[in-house]
Amino acid sequence: MQGTAVPTPESEITGEQILGLVEELQQFLERLVAAEGRLTATILLLLVLFLSVVVMPALSERFRDSLSKWMRSGRMGRGLEWLASLTPTSFRGILLRSAQLTVLVLVVVSFLVVWDLIDVVDAAAPIIEQGSPKLFATAQTVLLVMLAFVLSDQLKRTIDRLTLALDDFTEHQEEILLRVGQVTIFIAIGITILAVWGLNISGLLVGAGFLGIVVGFAARTTLGSLIAGFVLMFSRPFTIGDWVVIGEQEGIVTEITIFNTRLENFDGEFVVIPNDRVGDQAVTNRSQKGLLRLTMDLGVDYDTDVERATELAQETMASVEEVVDSPPPQVVPKSFGDSAIILELRFWIDHPTPPRKWQAISAIVQEVKAAFDEEGITIPFPQRTFQPREGGGDGEKDGPESAIRSVNAESEDGQ
Repeated sequence: MQGTAVPTPESEITGEQILGLVEELQQFLERLVAAEGRLTATILLLLVLFLSVVVMPALSERFRDSLSKWMRSGRMGRGLEWLASLTPTSFRGILLRSAQLTVLVLVVVSFLVVWDLIDVVDAAAPIIEQGSPKLFATAQTVLLVMLAFVLSDQLKRTIDRLTLALDDFTEHQEEILLRVGQVTIFIAIGITILAVWGLNISGLLVGAGFLGIVVGFAARTTLGSLIAGFVLMFSRPFTIGDWVVIGEQEGIVTEITIFNTRLENFDGEFVVIPNDRVGDQAVTNRSQKGLLRLTMDLGVDYDTDVERATELAQETMASVEEVVDSPPPQVVPKSFGDSAIILELRFWIDHPTPPRKWQAISAIVQEVKAAFDEEGITIPFPQRTFQPREGGGDGEKDGPESAIRSVNAESEDGQ
């Protein structure tokens, strides 16, 4: 007849099967009550509930162990191992909890039937008849959700294997790749579920496009940090644990996310820098090469043999444990100071960190000072030499005594 909805054969068979199972369950419980009594039937139902909560997880674990042993020894072991590798740990937990929830629902319904509180067939028939056309879509939705969990788990395992295979694959890249992959999987599965239920996806996509434009204008800074996070992932100017200088901030990189970078400075403070600001400033990475050159200025007296002082300082630095042998340390006469000839000490340290830097500098200062003391080489403090002028006022010559008196008078005035 025109205008009458004809149910599909699959829907009729599914609804009839469910109604038949419900009717068989009710008849079984009625026979159990007639034979054993309501109290005994209630005790049996409580026992079934207890077994589902306590015994079912243990049986599931035992079955899993037995299946693993059989898989290793059987001919189909490789195929079953491959199927097991596709099953995420969270998926096994979902199956166990689903089974326990099913048992709980059956126990509650059975309890209502045993105590004659409800007629399950009469109560379930309208629900099943009205909802039968949607049973197939519901089953597809459940399978698609499970598929999403499986694909997400496999993506994580694949990225973990890729991280082990590639030495230069950083944790920052791993996190971003995983999150982008998971978002892509769940969006694709979500669109498929909407199509299964017959919803108009085109209108939804248009609305999402307008919403994206609005959100883009409202969150320009956040989106800029997000894009900068992807740029950092591919350019990799630093990684976690590196000693870096970003603009005016210096410290150790402790965390890199899609939106910001976190440093721990040398005062024990954590500094959070948005990734868009990281991309706009000069970044100095002092750990990437594995070696860091340090310099120090050392002054020696003008009466000192500069060549001998240079050799002695270089030999002393080479003997310091914190200084690497290659590249070798160097000493370069740098300039004429007010009170000394300035020598620049250049040396390298490996695995550079702030503690290693200050340990090397401290060792250099102590060892070079001790070596110069043994050789009698003086490291002068700032001083000034006064010389008499040949002519002065009133026709008298200024000698050393007058210069000293002048300095003393200036000192007294200053006091």
